[in-house]
Amino acid sequence: MWAWLVAAAAVVPLLVLPVRGLADVWRAPALVPQAWGTRGLEVLFQPGTRVGEAITTSTLVAVATTAVALALGWPAARAVAAAPRHQRLVAMAALGVPLLVPAYAVGTGLVTWLLRLGLADSIPGLVLAHLVYVLPYVVLTLVPVFGDRLRQLEEAAATLGASRWRRLWLVTLPATAPTTALAGLLGFLVSWSQYGTSLAVGGGRLTLPVVLLPFVERDPQVTAVLALVFLVPPVAALVAVRRVWR
Repeated sequence: MWAWLVAAAAVVPLLVLPVRGLADVWRAPALVPQAWGTRGLEVLFQPGTRVGEAITTSTLVAVATTAVALALGWPAARAVAAAPRHQRLVAMAALGVPLLVPAYAVGTGLVTWLLRLGLADSIPGLVLAHLVYVLPYVVLTLVPVFGDRLRQLEEAAATLGASRWRRLWLVTLPATAPTTALAGLLGFLVSWSQYGTSLAVGGGRLTLPVVLLPFVERDPQVTAVLALVFLVPPVAALVAVRRVWR
């Protein structure tokens, strides 16, 4: 029951977005819009808004960042899980340090290095910048799965004659797949929603949060439509992860 209440608390506020997106006129205290229309969609897809470019950039950067974070985070999480308890606590605390620093501050600091490397205002530069935040989430999510239970399963497979690669394919990957999928979803969401880092590092590279934020103060109707567009990839990723968990 509690799970349904939490889900309702998250979903119910989103139900107003389609209504607000189609409300050309909606003045308080009216409970329903006084005039309906598609102005939000029309403004959204004007050439100057560059929403298509922003969606493409955000998707590309989020997918690439998640893939790199999983490739680096998987072995890192295994090493952290195998370390002695005090070393494991230090490593996990160190991983959380970047999460305490404002994203724009991190991005501003990274620009100095990315300019020297020729990566500022580029997709690889945005991926590197997002990794600062995505990688800790991925590693911290994966660490618990590499516990004693998994080691026991791998040792049992080794006792039965399974080679290292066979243990990886038949034991480790299936046992860690649900948590790996969850870590990938979390990494995608963190990258997809990055605003400060993208603004500092991306320069002329528009991402969807960078396009969305200016509309928040001046045009609620376009904001609502953009918010619905913003939700599509995360919901699709959530559905994919749910299939893996099943």
